[in-house]
Amino acid sequence: MSQAPPVPEATRRRHDREIVALAVPAFGALVAEPLFVMADSAIVGHLGTAQLAGLGVASALLTTAVSVFVFLAYATTAAVARRVGSGDLQAAIRQGMDGIWLALLLGAGVIAVVLPLAPGIVDIFGASATAAPYATTYLRISSLGIPAMLVVLAATGVLRGLQDTRTPLYVAVAGFVANAGLNAGLVYGAELGIAGSAWGTVIAQCGMAAVYLTVVVRGARRHGASLRPDTAGIRASAQAGAPLLVRTLSLRAVLMIATAIAARLGDADIAAHQIVLSLWSLLAFALDAIAIAGQAIIGRYLGAGDTAGAREACRRMVQWGIATGVLLGLLVVAARPLFLPLFTSDPSVKDTALPALLIVALSQPISGVVFVLDGVLMGAGDGLYLAGAMVVTLAVFTPVALLVPAFGGGLAALWGAMTLMMATRMLTLWLRTRSGRWIVTGATR
Repeated sequence: MSQAPPVPEATRRRHDREIVALAVPAFGALVAEPLFVMADSAIVGHLGTAQLAGLGVASALLTTAVSVFVFLAYATTAAVARRVGSGDLQAAIRQGMDGIWLALLLGAGVIAVVLPLAPGIVDIFGASATAAPYATTYLRISSLGIPAMLVVLAATGVLRGLQDTRTPLYVAVAGFVANAGLNAGLVYGAELGIAGSAWGTVIAQCGMAAVYLTVVVRGARRHGASLRPDTAGIRASAQAGAPLLVRTLSLRAVLMIATAIAARLGDADIAAHQIVLSLWSLLAFALDAIAIAGQAIIGRYLGAGDTAGAREACRRMVQWGIATGVLLGLLVVAARPLFLPLFTSDPSVKDTALPALLIVALSQPISGVVFVLDGVLMGAGDGLYLAGAMVVTLAVFTPVALLVPAFGGGLAALWGAMTLMMATRMLTLWLRTRSGRWIVTGATR
C-alpha cells in the first residue's frame, strides 16, 4: 500500500473496536466447527477400531467436499457487505438469498453423486476391507446433510455481510451441543452404531440451517426482499464464487502435496507432519477470524464509496495480523514442550516435529499478513486476482516441495517449503493491495 498520512487515534480506536467486535465471535464459530468431528470421533471410537477408521475416511471426504464450497460464505459476505455499505438492505438480503439458493442446488448435486458412488469413493481413498463398510454407511447418510451444511456456509456469509458474527457463534455452539447429544443418544441409546452418529450430524446440521433460514427470512420480510429463486442472481453468485473455488482448490492441492511428500519421508515424518499441520490449522483459525472481519468491513466501506476508510481499515488490519502472528509464534515456542506430548510419546516423532514447529512459529507474522490481505481482497470482490495468485503460489511451491525428498531433506525442509509458499502468497497479495487496483466502489463490483 502507498504511503499515507498518519491516522488519527480516534479512527484507529474505531477500527480496533470494529475488528474486535467481528473477529472474536468469528473465531469462536470457527473453532466450534472442527468440534463436530472431534465429538463424532470420541463417541464412535468406543464402538471399535474399524468403526473409527471408517469414520476417519468418511469425515475426511465430507470435510474436503464442504471446504471446497467455502466460497459460498466468502463471496456472499463480500456481496452483501457492499449492498449494506450502499444503504440498500433489501438488495443485500436479496443477494444473500441468491447465495442460499445456489447452496441448495450445489448440495443436491453432491448428493446425486455421493449416494450411488459412495463405495467406489471410499475404495479410492484406501479404506481397509474392515473399515470400508462403516465408511460407506457414514458417507451415504451424512451426504444427506450436505445441502444443510452448504446453506449454513451461505447464510453465515449473509450475516457476516450484515456485520453480524455473533449469531453464527451462537448457532455453531448450539449445533455442537446438539450434535454431541444426538450422537450419544443415537449411537448408544438407540443402538444404531456408526449410522446413529451420521444421523445425529445430519439432524444437527439441518437444525442449524433451519435457524439460519429463519433469521434470514425474517430479515427479508422486514425489508421487503423476495425469497424466490432468481436465475440471474444465482448465476451471478456462481460467477463470483468460481474464482474463489479455484483459489480454494489450489490451496487444498498445496496441503495434499505436502502430506504426500511427508508420507514418503517415513513413518516418523508423516506422524510429525500431522501434528504440526494440526497446530498450523488451529493457528489459522485465529488469523482467519481477522480475515473474516476484513471481508465484512472492506465490503461495507467500498459499497459506501469510502475509499479512504477502506485503505485505513486495511492498514490497521495488517497491523493486527502482524501483531497476532508474533503473539501466536511466541505461544508456539513457549508451549511446544507441552504440546508435543499431547499427540505422541515417540521420541523420534518429537525430535522430527520440533524443528518444524519452530519454523511454523517463525512464519506466523507472515501468515498474519497473508490471512488479512486475503480477507481484504475477498471483501473487495477481487476473486480473479486471488485465484491467479494462488495458482502462481502452487506453481512455486510444487517443484520446491518435490525437491525435498530428492535432496534428502526432512520434515523441517518441507515446512521451509510451506513457509516459502506463504511468503509467495504475501508478496502477491501485498503487490495487489499496494497497487490500489482492488479498490472498486459501488453496490456491486
